[in-house]
Amino acid sequence: MTEVWILGGTGRSGRAIAAELRKRGIRPVLVGRDADRLAAAAEGDRVVVAASVDEMAAEISRQRPAVVVNTVGPFSTTAAPLARACLPASHYLDLANDLASFSTTLALDEAAATAGRTIVTGAGFGVTATESVVVKLCEGRPTPEQVRVDMIPSLAMKEGVVGEALAGTFVEGIPGVEGGGRYQGRRYRDGRLAPARLGDEPTRFVLPDGATVTTSAMPLGELVAAQRASGAPDVLAASSEVPSSPVARTIMRLAMSLLAIGPVRTLAKRQLAAVKIKARPQPREYSWGHAVVRWADGTEREGWLRVGEAQAWTGVVPAEVVHRLLTGQGKPGFHTPAALFGSSLAEACGGEYFIA
Repeated sequence: MTEVWILGGTGRSGRAIAAELRKRGIRPVLVGRDADRLAAAAEGDRVVVAASVDEMAAEISRQRPAVVVNTVGPFSTTAAPLARACLPASHYLDLANDLASFSTTLALDEAAATAGRTIVTGAGFGVTATESVVVKLCEGRPTPEQVRVDMIPSLAMKEGVVGEALAGTFVEGIPGVEGGGRYQGRRYRDGRLAPARLGDEPTRFVLPDGATVTTSAMPLGELVAAQRASGAPDVLAASSEVPSSPVARTIMRLAMSLLAIGPVRTLAKRQLAAVKIKARPQPREYSWGHAVVRWADGTEREGWLRVGEAQAWTGVVPAEVVHRLLTGQGKPGFHTPAALFGSSLAEACGGEYFIA
């Protein structure tokens, strides 16, 4: 079977990916729990109704699509069972950007390699944009000593609520990850995940277009992707979405420490899911991925990747990855997008590099 399934096909990401696939001549199968909403979003394409992750996994195992795109969060809960259901017949990719889900899918590397199937995680803006810059800077160079990556999205917000899936991703993205406390930051030191303070090392950047932005440390999926792509023993990941003022960082750390308490965590997820989001235009014209790479001889290189609105790019990247998997360009095992397809993937998706 050559079908491409989009799990969570009625969501914002699912619809964006479906639209990009259709531009490439690929008619996706939308999968979700609401038959009416699926039919409205499908534009005449086939749909599969599955009310839970278990039902989705069962249908994947039974129908064996060629590629499965998972947009259903929290990925720390959904990625492992859905990726396992894809083996041995289907390639799998998701939009995960949290350490917990990266750990679970990385554990399936050997099984995917044995099955001859490809698992791609982090096929969205943050991981792909920052990792692509790292790959670009490291091309033809020895393994560096240090890497810092910075995710700087520009997102247009639609009116609505945060929702259970996104709230779960925020709250459950760090617990259980090796190298530190349950709600503590992480970075790589000596090639291993090590404790770090959330919001550390705030840095103010002047973007290539002249705008300014401050980023601070946050252990998202970019951290693992940058380390695996570069091999550097010392890696830090940062984001412009993290509070950068001293007061805000202190409050954030105190709040995060409380999430180690089970009832507090449950309450936090419920309240966060109900938070209303107001519509707003994107704050900047472009989104940016950034990296600084340093080598043992003192050489330092800096680079930027410019893309458009971050959510829109999160539709383009998975569609391009799917196209390449369908045409036999993947490799068995666990991968992140740029590590698998090189720095040219971002350019194929409309990105432009600025290398110092």
